[in-house]
Amino acid sequence: MSKVYLVGAGPGDPELVTLKGRRVLQQADAVLYDHLAPRELLELVPPQAERLYVGKKRAVHAVPQEEICRMMIERARRGLTVVRLKGGDPLIFGRGGEEAEALAEAGIPFEIVPGVTAPLGLAAYAGVPLTHREHTSAVTFVTGHELRRIDWERVGRNETLVIFMGLTTFGQIAAELMARGRSPDTPAIAVRWATRRDQQTLVGTLATLPRLIQEHRMKPPATIIVGEVVRLREKLNWFERLPLFGRRVVVTRAREQAGELATRLRDLGAEVIELPTIEIRPAADYGPLDRALACLGSYDWLIFTSANGVRFFLERLDASSTDLRALKARLCAIGPATRQALEALHLKVDLMPEEYVAESLVRAFASEDLAGKRILLPRAAVARDVVPAELRRRGAYVDVVEAYRTEPPAHLATHVREIFGTQPKPQWITFTSSSTVKNFMEAGGAGLLEGVRIASIGPVTSATVRRFGLEVAAEARPYTVEGLVAAILAASPRA
Repeated sequence: MSKVYLVGAGPGDPELVTLKGRRVLQQADAVLYDHLAPRELLELVPPQAERLYVGKKRAVHAVPQEEICRMMIERARRGLTVVRLKGGDPLIFGRGGEEAEALAEAGIPFEIVPGVTAPLGLAAYAGVPLTHREHTSAVTFVTGHELRRIDWERVGRNETLVIFMGLTTFGQIAAELMARGRSPDTPAIAVRWATRRDQQTLVGTLATLPRLIQEHRMKPPATIIVGEVVRLREKLNWFERLPLFGRRVVVTRAREQAGELATRLRDLGAEVIELPTIEIRPAADYGPLDRALACLGSYDWLIFTSANGVRFFLERLDASSTDLRALKARLCAIGPATRQALEALHLKVDLMPEEYVAESLVRAFASEDLAGKRILLPRAAVARDVVPAELRRRGAYVDVVEAYRTEPPAHLATHVREIFGTQPKPQWITFTSSSTVKNFMEAGGAGLLEGVRIASIGPVTSATVRRFGLEVAAEARPYTVEGLVAAILAASPRA
């Protein structure tokens, strides 16, 4: 018999899960997750682990509560490590207490891992502190599901009132509070998907917020706060003032490379949709690269045009009978990401062009005597021939070998249609290579990008975009992730 962990997933932002929550997810054999648990957290789960959706939306229960308990108990008795992943905190209106009771009665070992509950996330990300010396000395949490069970006479006098699951009944709740003496002018706020990049906020008063909820057709899940602390939002609302808040940005880089760009955009408030349009795969034939590695010491220059080239070159070197001690060549990196990949190996880069494109790389060799020099260029299977052609013209012997290849991911067309085939579309799509552009166009066509702004990492990628009859709204300069983010910021005027 193993153990069951009741884990709070937090209010929506996947980075708000606790370190212990992350650790137990990484050790799980089975995960039973709710509708409100961030799906990104499932990426932490081992690939072989069982993933079971047992979530509940309002009035729609995928699996009855009794069945959820039975599923946890049965798997634990089989010796599995089970994680019950719940939105917010398991013990605050999350039925975690009921599930813990069922486990205890069945003799199943369990642990409860707390999570950031929705009101705490709302307080931080909407600028509404639940406590403040000048405004409140009491906070009450209530559920909006069963109004008759709440003593509104007593609750109505509390300074800060937090209402879970009360969006559809808030009109009745507000009427109850005002009937018992709470001022109609008491500030009130409703927040949907608190802490997420699509956070939606409505601010009013006890008298006006019910109407605002109806007019804006706000839907659950949402949390409501009533009290004077809501007035502080105007001063403390940092999250919704981030420069890219409210903008949905599609990142088309390969999944293993998308992290840096996605994180930078999220830090600026954007809702990032990862849509890899390329997959990085091993070379179809490693014979040429293996033969080059066998005589690695004979090369005068080793040129890398991507961090992927460095990674696959090193992986193949590790599989060979030699190692980096055979390397006598000087090193050239096309840009800072490639340079960083080499420096991580404690290798010094001898040459890097001012601009991170093939033409600039060729210019960087202008002062070098290349006559009779041997150059190794490990790169993608399909790439422009500008560099090897020019270096050969100057007298160098250039071996171009395939280190990896890029191909469209499976089901790309389906994923493209899911994101761009419905309204509203994302505001931005980013392209970081010509391959990302071509694969997207083949999967969905240029028509899907009508009304979507395009951000390109550089002139070569931009030229590919224009060949499909589309305009580039933002082009990176320098041609890096930071440059791409800066270009999007510059082309995104603040509301």
